[in-house]
Amino acid sequence: MDTNLTNQPLPFSVLISIYHKENPDFFRQALRSIWNDQRLKPTEIVIVRDGPLTTELDAVISVFSLTAPVKLVTLAENQGLGVALAKGMEACSEAIVARMDSDDISVPERFEKQIQFLAENPEVAFISSYIAEFSTDLNEVVSIKAVPGSHQEIMQFSRTRSPMNHMAVMFRKQAVIDAGNYQPFRGYEDYFLWVRMLVKGYKAANIKENLVYGRIGNNMLSRRKGLVFFRQELRLQRAFYRLHFIDSRTYVINTVLRSASRLLPAFALGLVYKLLRKNAYRRFRVREYPL
Repeated sequence: MDTNLTNQPLPFSVLISIYHKENPDFFRQALRSIWNDQRLKPTEIVIVRDGPLTTELDAVISVFSLTAPVKLVTLAENQGLGVALAKGMEACSEAIVARMDSDDISVPERFEKQIQFLAENPEVAFISSYIAEFSTDLNEVVSIKAVPGSHQEIMQFSRTRSPMNHMAVMFRKQAVIDAGNYQPFRGYEDYFLWVRMLVKGYKAANIKENLVYGRIGNNMLSRRKGLVFFRQELRLQRAFYRLHFIDSRTYVINTVLRSASRLLPAFALGLVYKLLRKNAYRRFRVREYPL
């Protein structure tokens, strides 16, 4: 790493939201990974309490706050991820903000590499990276979630699938605010934001290596199927079309393929995800971005 950058790194905030159903042990591990284990530490860690928490989760925050620069944002009632992140973004003091989920694990060099990338590429407004998905054991990676690297590839990819891994994102705060900040959009708060930022003309990129271990649960697919998500997919595609981000042909194809898949049984939806993941892995990781 460049010596000047090491001596004078860009300051940044970390934004994380937590609600009462989260696992205290997973939360503790996530917090440790973004502070104790990081080679480059954030200036502040903004934790949004999305409604009342359990005693165990509050205890994790209390203990962590003794040694880390925590800024708490407390919502009286659970309002959902979109609102929680919007409030948290407004509370962040720094011009650069990194996202983190409450049950994932960032690798020790994550922030160091992302800050260096943004410092060297001032035209880029938001970045993420590959993530390694695991179930219970960090050493037993189930899959690598690859994403396209360049802005041009991200633009193309994002017309049919989300081009960024949300738990690995770092962005320039002003670009997020200019695009309308996070908004309530169950299941798609991140994807909707990325598209609005791209429509605004902001540049994106992805670092072509794993910087976050993402925890996947046994009921992940069950939570993302059913009539609610079917309707959300329809709403999302309508929003993209109205933003002139997709044309009528893509709108019809996405509506049929993406929306209909939400009505499939969990095992069938799993096969669809596996096929899509396999194709993305081949296209963006093996051919273009070997690790």
